[in-house]
Amino acid sequence: MTPTATHGALAAHLDELLARRTEANGQFFVQEAERLARLCHRMAERFARGGRLLALGASPAARSDARHVAVEFVHPVIVGKRALPALGLTAEGGELARQLELIAREDDIAIAFPAEGDDALQTARAVALARERGCLTIAFSELGAEWEFEAPSEDGYVRQELIETLYHVLWELVHVFFDHRGLLEGRSARRVHDAGASSFLYPFLAEHERELEPVIEDVRRSVLMKAEEIGALRTQTLTDNRDELLDAAGALRASFEQGGKLLALGNGGSATDAMDVVADFRATSAAGGARPAIDLTEDSAILTAIANDIGIDAIFSRQVIAYGLPGDALLALSTSGNSRNVIDTLGQARRQGLLTIALVGYDGGRVGSERLADHVVITRSEHIPRIQEAQASAYHALRELVELAPRAEGAA
Repeated sequence: MTPTATHGALAAHLDELLARRTEANGQFFVQEAERLARLCHRMAERFARGGRLLALGASPAARSDARHVAVEFVHPVIVGKRALPALGLTAEGGELARQLELIAREDDIAIAFPAEGDDALQTARAVALARERGCLTIAFSELGAEWEFEAPSEDGYVRQELIETLYHVLWELVHVFFDHRGLLEGRSARRVHDAGASSFLYPFLAEHERELEPVIEDVRRSVLMKAEEIGALRTQTLTDNRDELLDAAGALRASFEQGGKLLALGNGGSATDAMDVVADFRATSAAGGARPAIDLTEDSAILTAIANDIGIDAIFSRQVIAYGLPGDALLALSTSGNSRNVIDTLGQARRQGLLTIALVGYDGGRVGSERLADHVVITRSEHIPRIQEAQASAYHALRELVELAPRAEGAA
């Protein structure tokens, strides 16, 4: 691929990115489905005994995943699922092993995200300490954990997307075993469980409590179904929105070349995706150099001050007023397309002359129907974990396309 490419070449490259993801997704989850089902069972046992999930992220990208998995477990978005204790332990809190030394307990679960160089060394030290403490340990690279999952791709963005789907699947399916408490160590068995309202989602919940293997098998099948679902949704996102992504990439490249910067935002899990967007643009990529980007979710003092003194709807728009300049760009992530603070911020950004890009789910919400951003990428699903996974593919593709898009006229 040349330093810049024509529209047709960019479209072909986007198709290649999709094919790369489709192949890796199918291979990974077919290979790991049974192990993931058994890991869900082991995690449920730990949670049932009072354990917590401790997510470890040393690098900027790993930090976004550690924060993401923690918020999913603590604040479940699926109605009826219980909140489970989880903490994100990341580099801004100091050496990971030191943090674990102060907080880790025997029944906890430590999940470690990939890093390189010194970050990988400190993550490995943290995993070793967690094992010494008796924690169940999970990792996504060779870090000495009991359960390790290696994503089958040389592409770092693809690996991260597979990991995000994996920890979403763990979060979704660990709950199955709470409805089979007789299968958890240290719990009293009930011979038969009435699945009740959950039966339409997981009909196998009504099986005998003493039979673990049938439950494992059905959870394995559910893992494969979820993998197929994200594969189809990723295809929809990158295919139906091809022109939006290509046009957004060209406009964002022009913004950078004219001295602009990128601002990114989102709420909850989408906030952690904003963290990842900024980490990706700040890092040197295979296609090009680092780009200036600001994470509007990063500063808890600013966020809580604005929320307390003005209101939650202003937490991002006030920062756009402070940091945004004509020619800058704003990337907003929302699974619904209806979040009030996202909508207000898109409006403020437009008034200040910023380029606006929105990644939204469902049917696009107000952002999509009212075209509240210059470029709107719609992931057509009502399942929040799958939306976020497909949106990760979209912004990773955007990151690559920015560096390959034609240079703006008159650019140096």
